[in-house]
Amino acid sequence: MHMLYDSDSFVVVHMQPDTATAEAEAPAGVPPVHQLVRHGFEIVDKRSGKEVYLDGSWAEMFQQQIIAWQRDTPTQEEVDDTLDGYVGLAQNPVVMH
Repeated sequence: MHMLYDSDSFVVVHMQPDTATAEAEAPAGVPPVHQLVRHGFEIVDKRSGKEVYLDGSWAEMFQQQIIAWQRDTPTQEEVDDTLDGYVGLAQNPVVMH
């Protein structure tokens, strides 16, 4: 888990599975079960107290947005405006953060 962004309105966290840990937990002599490694992004809207988790194609699209932000260095207002577009997807209340 890696925090990418934190403002008064939003938090964005990049979730990456720790595949080394999963493989290390396999008993001796038993080949590890290889699983599809998937990453995702959690976007928390602090104003509404809700969050959305993006994975799969949504995560890939959001990853492209992050790359564009790294290239163009947007203002905090521009980032918050973009994240505000994901608020409609946020249905899960934040229980613990």
